Amino acid sequence: MTAATHKEFRKDAASNDAVNRYMKEVGRRARAAAREIARATTGEKNAALFALADVIEADAATILEANALDLRAARDAKLDEAMVERLELNASRIAAMADGVRQVAALPDPVGEMFDLKMRPSGIQVGKMRVPLGVVGIIYESRPNVTADAAALSLKSGNACVLRGGSEAMHSNQAIARCIGRALKSAGLPADAVQVVDTTDRAAVAAMLAMPEAIDVVIPRGGKGLVAFVSEHARVPVIKHLDGNCHVYVDAEADLEKAVAIAVNAKTQRYGTCNTMETLLVDAPIASTLLAQLAPIYSGHDVELRGCERTRQLLPQARPATAADWDTEYLAPVLAVKIVDGIDAAMDHIARHGSAHTDAIVTENYTKARRFLREVDSSSVMVNASTRFADGYEYGLGAEIGISTDKFHARGPVGLEGLTSVKWVVLGDGNVR
Repeated sequence: MTAATHKEFRKDAASNDAVNRYMKEVGRRARAAAREIARATTGEKNAALFALADVIEADAATILEANALDLRAARDAKLDEAMVERLELNASRIAAMADGVRQVAALPDPVGEMFDLKMRPSGIQVGKMRVPLGVVGIIYESRPNVTADAAALSLKSGNACVLRGGSEAMHSNQAIARCIGRALKSAGLPADAVQVVDTTDRAAVAAMLAMPEAIDVVIPRGGKGLVAFVSEHARVPVIKHLDGNCHVYVDAEADLEKAVAIAVNAKTQRYGTCNTMETLLVDAPIASTLLAQLAPIYSGHDVELRGCERTRQLLPQARPATAADWDTEYLAPVLAVKIVDGIDAAMDHIARHGSAHTDAIVTENYTKARRFLREVDSSSVMVNASTRFADGYEYGLGAEIGISTDKFHARGPVGLEGLTSVKWVVLGDGNVR
């Protein structure tokens, strides 16, 4: 090691030490705030949320100015268009952010809910109660709206949270963080209940993953690389999905008008989201008719088609699909198309190549629809609906904290209930064993 390299190494180590100290202090404050926010009343939490929505709207111009700085830096850094699209805020997205916060406020408070109470022969009643998880760490990329969504859901579910957004959205996230701080103060709740990490140093992520004494669960929202890193290095539980390789299967007994509308919407309504269709599976008997209708529509949206050999016989303009295409989450105007022989072949393809996120069937056959719902092992399975509905807002959860493809604790869009756990409660009247 040269003298210069040694000096740089010491500089990096000193920097990491400083970040670790900072993150430990953030965690300490979050843990203390978690006890306070867990006992906050529904009225107090809702007051903070309504105040946050109002502040976001009032400060829209300031948030947009901060977002413009992030967008300029993103384009200068030549970030891909999908990331820039997720990063961008505008008036309608800010309005939707505020509306999402108000929707969370309007939802029933899950904390303290008792259910499944049963009387036992001994005379005691045994049941369960919903309780907060404690401190939730959220690590995310691009989308600044996650800052408001995560804060709102964490607060309503009685959790403190530590938010670490991507460096590409630092100005936007800090602007929204200031709105959150004002809202908490106005409701008399601890400011440390929501902390937005103010360093772009990647050591902060590693520190969060190694703080089980301060953070109870981590939720990564971002690209496959981020989620894989978090899953590999976390010493705390993780709620995650790696990617969204979503499918729509159009059955031979589908209503073609519905099929066209769903196949177009699932791909083109928005490209850079995890619930966007990436592979279209078409039953062979209707392939010629359906693809003839879809091809010019996709062309009008500048969607590049990549097809199997049978697809290219019908659509020679499609590029040949490679083996990798069936496993790819494009997050872009690219669509893989495969002709299959019936529902079993479609479900086999989904089982081999899907990511257990969201898959849909278009059919008028009730038996096939029921089979698809029962046999496709994904967190959301749909009949005659676009995969773009796999979203907390659309499911009535208000804003969502993320989507989980795990099978334990939470699965699918994670809303308020997904941010709670349960404990057993026993109600007696002097009973002894």
